[in-house]
Amino acid sequence: MNAVVAAVLIMLVLSLCRIHVVVALIIGAISGGLVAGMSLETTINAFNTGLGGGATVALSYATLGAFAVAIGKSGLAHALADKALAIVGRQEEGGAATGIRFMIIGLLLAIAISSQNILPIHIAFIPLVVPPLLYVMAKLNMDRRLVACVLTFGLITPYMFLPVGFGGIYLNEILLANVGDNGVDASELNVMSAMALPALGMFIGLLIAVFFSYRGGRSYDMKLIERTERVDVKYSPKTLVMALVAIAVAFVVQLWLGSMILGALAGFVLFNISGVVKWKEADDLFTEGMKMLAMIGFIMIAANGFAEVMRETGEIASLVEGSVAAIGDNKALAALLMLVVGLLITMGIGSSFSTIPIIAALYVPLALQLGFSPLAIVALVGTAGALGDAGSPASDSTLGPTAGLNVDGQHNHIWDTVVPTFLHYNLPLLAFGWLAAMVL
Repeated sequence: MNAVVAAVLIMLVLSLCRIHVVVALIIGAISGGLVAGMSLETTINAFNTGLGGGATVALSYATLGAFAVAIGKSGLAHALADKALAIVGRQEEGGAATGIRFMIIGLLLAIAISSQNILPIHIAFIPLVVPPLLYVMAKLNMDRRLVACVLTFGLITPYMFLPVGFGGIYLNEILLANVGDNGVDASELNVMSAMALPALGMFIGLLIAVFFSYRGGRSYDMKLIERTERVDVKYSPKTLVMALVAIAVAFVVQLWLGSMILGALAGFVLFNISGVVKWKEADDLFTEGMKMLAMIGFIMIAANGFAEVMRETGEIASLVEGSVAAIGDNKALAALLMLVVGLLITMGIGSSFSTIPIIAALYVPLALQLGFSPLAIVALVGTAGALGDAGSPASDSTLGPTAGLNVDGQHNHIWDTVVPTFLHYNLPLLAFGWLAAMVL
């Protein structure tokens, strides 16, 4: 068996058996290296070499976590939750709660989409906004699997369709750049046109989750929620205004300097200067925020080690070459197999951004040889990279929702986030990515 396929399958099986994701990644990486004929020492060295690639991401999440805790200290999230709870009470008196359910879904979707462009703090908003809403959602019997699907849609679709914020990095700096480096003139291409059909597939998956799969209720233990999350936070008009100002400052600094780390730090310092966060509390709050997203940072670091081992095996290329041998001149089958291979690679690595450079060098020459248009090639490579981001145990797009929904221990990462997002997004994305490659 191909070493990459073996490593990904081992990692996924272990994760589905509720083995911790970091352990599953390490065992999967070592297994893949040994299957490829690498020695244990060489495999471990490759894994260790890859760990450094995740350090920047981990530090970004740590500082964003600190900024999120400071926003939480301002009471902004609890103010939103209290308002929602008051509306729930009125709706219950009126005998209907459908409106508030959709209001919460719309609010979380809007924030998730904004976290990719308007305020590019990515998943850092989830532990801030979601936990205070768990009590409200439980009162409404909302299925947290639905919320996980909504959040994951908002974290992925904007970067794969809108060339702003994280989308500007993924579409312009990574996708178009790598496609151009491998022989396609991408200077005049409209990347939004290329990715419109795949994004439509994601949207259809969201509609299925909202209106069919999880429209029914699901009960949760209210005592666990009250014990973990119904903590009163004092807030005032001043603290709420300062929270909004800090968010705006963080956004401006991030755009100006191109650094999420410095943007988050600027926002955190502003909270200190304004007095929302007292100086004597600053150190403890910063540490608390770093801890909040530390596990996600460790998983991303381990995923980079996994990715490095996969690259060192040299069998990513053989996986693609084997697919080429099986398809001949069949464009339809070629597009499908390239997307499936992209799904496997991203499921293991957990990062669309890291997948594109790996597959572009292999896919672009093959696609040119088979006669795909430049726009179709961009759609093919862009979709193959995004496939697997939803539904990967090591992806921040699934880890983030779990971090917010599982604070009371009632939301399983694999069965309540990973499996639902895999089914609702990867399958439509596979179908619509294939369609885009064939019609563009």
